[in-house]
Amino acid sequence: MNWPISTFQNLTRKPLRKFLLVFSFCTLTIAGVIWACADSYEEEYSVFSPEYFVNKQYSPFFYTGNEVYYGLGYTDGSNTWYNDIIVDEWYDHFNHQFSKASLQYLLIKASAGAVDSISRKSAGALKVLPAKYPVMSTGTVSAKMLKAFYSYLKLAKISEVYSVNDQYYSWDKVKPNHSPVKLASTLISAFDAETDPFIKERLWFQAVRYYYFLDNSSSAITVSLFNQFKDHFPKNLIYYRTMGYVAGYYYRQKNYALSNYLYSLCYDYTYKLKIPSFWSFHPQNESDWNATLRLAKTPEEKITLWHMMGVQYDAARAIKTIATINPKSEKLDLLLSRLINIREASSGDGKPADSVIKSDDNGKRLVESIALTNNTAKPYYWNLAAGYLNFLDSNYTAAGKFYATAKSQFPAGDKMIVAQGKLLDLMLYIKNLKKMDAAAEAKLTEPLNWLANLRDSKIKIKDLRFDNAISVCNLAISQLYKKQGNPIREVCFNNNAQGFYADSVRVQHMIDLLNKSDKTPFEQAMLRYYPITLNNLYYHKAIVLAYQQKLPEAIARLKKMKPEDFVLAGNPFAGRLVDCHDCDHAAMKMKKFTPLAFLETLYTMDTDIKNGKNIYRNAFSVANAYYNITYYGNARLFYEGDVVASGPTGRYYYEGEERMDDKLTSMRTAIRYYELARKNAATDEQRALCTFMLSKCALNEIYNDPNFKGADKFADIKASQPVTGAYYNYFAELKEKYNKTAYYKEVLKECGYFRIYADKK
Repeated sequence: MNWPISTFQNLTRKPLRKFLLVFSFCTLTIAGVIWACADSYEEEYSVFSPEYFVNKQYSPFFYTGNEVYYGLGYTDGSNTWYNDIIVDEWYDHFNHQFSKASLQYLLIKASAGAVDSISRKSAGALKVLPAKYPVMSTGTVSAKMLKAFYSYLKLAKISEVYSVNDQYYSWDKVKPNHSPVKLASTLISAFDAETDPFIKERLWFQAVRYYYFLDNSSSAITVSLFNQFKDHFPKNLIYYRTMGYVAGYYYRQKNYALSNYLYSLCYDYTYKLKIPSFWSFHPQNESDWNATLRLAKTPEEKITLWHMMGVQYDAARAIKTIATINPKSEKLDLLLSRLINIREASSGDGKPADSVIKSDDNGKRLVESIALTNNTAKPYYWNLAAGYLNFLDSNYTAAGKFYATAKSQFPAGDKMIVAQGKLLDLMLYIKNLKKMDAAAEAKLTEPLNWLANLRDSKIKIKDLRFDNAISVCNLAISQLYKKQGNPIREVCFNNNAQGFYADSVRVQHMIDLLNKSDKTPFEQAMLRYYPITLNNLYYHKAIVLAYQQKLPEAIARLKKMKPEDFVLAGNPFAGRLVDCHDCDHAAMKMKKFTPLAFLETLYTMDTDIKNGKNIYRNAFSVANAYYNITYYGNARLFYEGDVVASGPTGRYYYEGEERMDDKLTSMRTAIRYYELARKNAATDEQRALCTFMLSKCALNEIYNDPNFKGADKFADIKASQPVTGAYYNYFAELKEKYNKTAYYKEVLKECGYFRIYADKK
C-alpha cells in the first residue's frame, strides 16, 4: 500500500476561498480548511440514500462526485467554524448573565480597538454601554470576571493577526503568518497569573498555537507546552483543538505516524473536529500506516484509524478490518455507504469511479459475507447493500434474496427506509420483467404513480434519491414495449424513441390516446411520464402540413389547439440581402404574426397567386415566408418546440432522430416561388433581387448536402457539384444581366462571396 499525499496536493490546486486558514510549511493544522460546493446533485446517478443508514455526524463524508464535503455548500470554514460553540461556552461560563448578542459581538465581530474601548468603559459590574457599542448584559457580571474576560479577549484579538487568513483565492501555497516574538512573554505571564480554570485553558490554547506559528525552530515548544499541562484540563473541545496544533507540528516534522494518530483522536471527539481532522489525516505508506496503528491504545482507536483510512484510500480493506474488531461499529456505516455510492457512480465498464474501492469486485463479496453473518448493528442495511450491489451487476436473483431478507429486518415504523426498499424493489421488478402484459401493467400502476408524485412534489420523502430510479425504470419499460412492437407506449416512457414523430400515423395515435375519455389506470399513470402535451402534438401536425403546403388543413389543426400567446420573432414575409435574424427581430415593431395569423396570411397570398393577383409581390412574399420558416430564416420559432428540439451542433432535429426532416432545411419551395416572382417581375431591379435570393437558396442547399465539409470561400467549391453549379449560375446571371442595377451595387458591397466571384470573372 503506497499512499502519497495526493488528496491534499490535488485539492490545493483548486481556487481557495477566504475561509482557507492555517497553512504552515505546507501543513494543515486542526484549525484546517473546510471547502465544499453545492452545485452538484448526487441523486442524478444515485438511488441509495446514505442519510437513512449513517449517523448524521458523518454526513460531510458521504461520497460526492464534485464536492469535497457533502452538503455543506460554501462556508467561511475555519475562520467561523467554531464561532457558535465559542459563544455558547462563554455564555455558560457567565451563567447566562451575559447576553449572547453581546458575546457574539465581542468575541466574533469587535475589533481589538473596540474591545479595548469597551473594557475601559466597563469598569465594575457590567451595565448598559453607550449606543455606540451594541453590548448590554441580561444580569450582573462581577467585576473580577469581567476584567479577566476583557484581558483574555485583548490577547485573543491580537492572536487573530497571525492565526486567521482572509485570503479569498490562491492557486499557490498560502504563506504562513508568523506570530510576533514580543507576544510570548505576555501570553505566558497571563497564563501563569490566571486562576480561573476556564480562561486558563484558553490561554494554554493561545500559547500552544502561538508557538506553532512563531517559527520552525521555536515550534517544538508547542509540544512541550501541550505535554506539560495536558493533564490539568478537561478533555473538551478546546483541549482537542490544542492537540490539533501538536498534530500539525508532528506532520511538519514528517512524523506522520504520530501526527495521524493525534488527528484521529481529534476526529473522534466531536462532529466539529471531524472535517479539519480528516483534512489533515494523510498516511504516507504501509510502514507509516502500521506505525500509526501501533500507537492506538484501544480497539475503538484502531477502528477510528481504519475508518479514516477507508474513507480516503481503501474502503473495502477498512470494512473488512473493522468488521473483525467490532461488526456493530457505526463507523462501518459510512464506509459501506461510500462503497455503494462510488459503485453507483462507476463508469459503464464497471470500473470504480474512485480509487477508494480496490477490490476486484467493487467490494460486493465482502458486503455479502458480512450481510450473511448477520451480526451487524443494522443487518437490514447490509442486506439492502448486498442486494443493490448484485443489482448493479445484473445478478437479479441474488439481489431479490438479499432484499427479501432486508425487508424482514426493517425497523418498525421507519417510513424512509421502507421507501428506500420500495424504490430498490421497483427497479428490480422492472429489470426482471420479460414482457409488459396486463398483469405487469396492473402491478406497476401504483408504484409508477408513486414515483411521479415524488417527481412532482405531490409527496415528499426527505433525502430519498429517486431521480435516477425514474430514468432506469422508464428506459427498461420502453425497451420492453419496443421489443413488443408498441411504439405508442414505448415513446411514453422514452421520448427519444427513434422515428416516432416523423410518422404522422403514430402521432395521430398518440393524439387519440391523449383524447381518450376512458383511459385505464395504467394509461393514466403512463401518460404522467409523457412530456408532450396535446397542444404540442396538434401544433406538430399543423407545421408538418404547412411544409407540405396543405395550408387549409394546417390552419384547421391550429384552430383545434388551445390559444397560444407566442408570436414569431421576425416578419416571415420580409427578405434580406444578408441574413440577420437579430436585425429582423429588432425591426418587428409593426404587425406581429402568431403561427395561425402567419398561415392564414400565407394562404391568402397563395390564393391570390392562383387567381392571378399581384403575382410578383405575392410570390416574392410567399418565397420569403418559406425561406424564413427553414433553419436559415428568421422564423425558426415556427417549428421549434417540445417535439422538434435543438441538436448539439445548433441544427434542429426530431427527438430521437439522427437528423431532422429535410423539409425544415430544404430550399425547394422557396426556390419555386422566387422563380415565379422573377418570371412575373416588372423591372430589372426586381429581377436582380429575385436572382440574388435564388443564389442564397442554392448556397443553403450546399450546406444541406451531407457531404459538405465546409469551406472558407465558396468559390473554392468544385463546380462539378450540381447545387454548386446552380449557385454559380445565379451569380453569373446577376453579373451578366443586372450589373447596371442599384441592387447589383448593393450586393457587391454587402456580399463577400459574390464580390470574390465577380472579381475573378
